[in-house]
Amino acid sequence: MHDWIERKRRAILQVLHDAGTPVSSEKITEHLESIGYNISERTVRHHLSQLDKEGLTAHLPKQGRQITELGIQEMSRTKIYERLGFLTAKINQMTYAMDFDLSTLTGTVVMNVSLIVREDLMEAIPLVKRVFAHNYSMGEMITLFNTGEQVGDLIIPEGYIGIGTVCSITINGILLKAGIPTISRYGGLLEMADHQPRRFVALIDYAGTTLDPLEIFIKSGMTDYLGATSTGNGLIGASFREIPKAAYEKTQKIARYLKSIGLHGIMAIGKPEQPVCELPVNTECLGLIIVGGLNPVAILEESGMRLDSHALSALVEYERLFPYTDLEKRAAAMLAAPQTI
Repeated sequence: MHDWIERKRRAILQVLHDAGTPVSSEKITEHLESIGYNISERTVRHHLSQLDKEGLTAHLPKQGRQITELGIQEMSRTKIYERLGFLTAKINQMTYAMDFDLSTLTGTVVMNVSLIVREDLMEAIPLVKRVFAHNYSMGEMITLFNTGEQVGDLIIPEGYIGIGTVCSITINGILLKAGIPTISRYGGLLEMADHQPRRFVALIDYAGTTLDPLEIFIKSGMTDYLGATSTGNGLIGASFREIPKAAYEKTQKIARYLKSIGLHGIMAIGKPEQPVCELPVNTECLGLIIVGGLNPVAILEESGMRLDSHALSALVEYERLFPYTDLEKRAAAMLAAPQTI
């Protein structure tokens, strides 16, 4: 079905849904024209006839049409489809908006924020540090947000602390500033074997989801950070990106520098047009495996702690971050400080 036909059908269903009572084809046409649709009443009647046949609307003699329960369900599904590109759009927007400067280590990076109950914070820290210590994290930096602080659109609620981890999309922004465009293809579960990346066992296309893939895998209980950090064998969050193959040497240089400043996150750089971790690469491209930004807190959910994670939460000044080794000291000071709510 053509997109423009589907848009008109959805618009008709929306009019009926908003009305809450039966509406005539004439009134539907008038409303659609008032919001910019170039449509005739005859066309509206044609669409209504089809919607009736599909059970999405019902014809009530001398009253008009009303939306059915099936029609309401269809609207919910199409709204999800309309949002499928939301995550990709947000990734692109935050990649462009971040202004981190590698030479001065100033500016903003993309941050994930996970809410944890204040009383659970000190107990959580050894597990968080365990992920960092095994380099399954986006670098070595982390931050905390106290109750009442606002991070992007999120306000840390009463009784909670926000744990801020560097989002892997930060790598996209760093590469873009270096003149290297990056395409985020998949988020997935990466199998680790003897502490080395082996292959992806599950993938979600960024263009086909409204949620961050790692959030989905975490909530589904599919990760194994406890295994990965104890035996070197387990499943961790990671993503697959593509960049132009001409950027191979430049990207290697950037990856080495990021590691030297504690902002590593590139786990593997594939050879031009060659598979990486068993994933094929498009022509004229090479693949990158980037560690998941939520990994340090994902181990907490795996261990049964209550957590509410928000990927790509906000742009945060890099100066706000501190080494994960200082986490106990910073957490103790924050817990001792008065709450602002």
